[in-house]
Amino acid sequence: MTTTTTSTVLKGNPEDPRPVGPKRFAGLGGQNISLIGALAFVLILFGILNSNYLSWSNMQVIAEAATITGLLAIVQTVVIICGGLDISVGSQAGVASVVSAMVFTSAGSNAFVGMLAAVGVGLLIGVLNGLVIVYGRVNPTIATLAGLAAYKGLAQLLSNGRAQGYVLNNDVFIFLGRGKIAGLPVMVWILAVVAAAVHLLLKYTDIGRNVYAIGGNDTAARLAGININKYLIAVYALVGIVAAIAGILLTARTGSGQPTSGSEGLELKAITAAALGGAALKGGKGGIGGTLLAVALLGCLENGLTVQGINSFWQNVAQGALLVIAVVIQQRRSGERRVGLPH
Repeated sequence: MTTTTTSTVLKGNPEDPRPVGPKRFAGLGGQNISLIGALAFVLILFGILNSNYLSWSNMQVIAEAATITGLLAIVQTVVIICGGLDISVGSQAGVASVVSAMVFTSAGSNAFVGMLAAVGVGLLIGVLNGLVIVYGRVNPTIATLAGLAAYKGLAQLLSNGRAQGYVLNNDVFIFLGRGKIAGLPVMVWILAVVAAAVHLLLKYTDIGRNVYAIGGNDTAARLAGININKYLIAVYALVGIVAAIAGILLTARTGSGQPTSGSEGLELKAITAAALGGAALKGGKGGIGGTLLAVALLGCLENGLTVQGINSFWQNVAQGALLVIAVVIQQRRSGERRVGLPH
């Protein structure tokens, strides 16, 4: 009964199979086609400027570098679809990175104990965010902005502000950070598995349909019998778990627990990728496919600027500009009145 009722609440699922253009492109959607075009342009441009840019080895470097951002962007997409936002994902990954390395060291170089501890801490942080938002009635942006500072401080307190442990003497961490399966880095496979699982959850289950319903119209979703509080806490718990996985991969990639280095600024990248991928910041719309394309675009752009020797500060400028562009496009497509201007 719930499934039938909530399906009428949805404001629009980006995975809707109805044609929006030429039939051969109908399954992609206009947003994804635009991202594919932009990605192709970036690849061609930097490929012309540098002959090594399109090499297989550099493509693997781009993929590895984009994995952690991709994991956080995936769960950021889920949060945004549900009508929320999580600005603390980068700090959560930093805490998990430190915990995984420190517990690994104190547990006699047991990688699995370190990773389990990191995931446990990530789950607790995610649930805490959800409880503050739901029962503290705090705006998600404000709650997670506070979390951004608090969790960053926690990571620095645990680590005394410096990298902790050394994990590259362990086969498990070496495999996660530098191993390959079928010629592709293990980190990329982990991203693919998480992306596929979340995509299937959103598109083919009642849980996913209810998440879209809550973001599309929370009042109607509540009247339809959806326990919104339970869903919000669960969504933020999912963010914590995946952020912990990202932190573990950060540890494996760098060789030690990183309180801030490698995790600082990830929240902006995750939000930018989700918005570029079509996740409407007002909720109820978005998809994992578009987010992954946006992650690929950001990764290729960042690598291209680095290869060309362009000041890394310009990468932050580019990310900020892309986020503004994504939001402007969303606003114009929605037909909402622009602030301070007549209809």
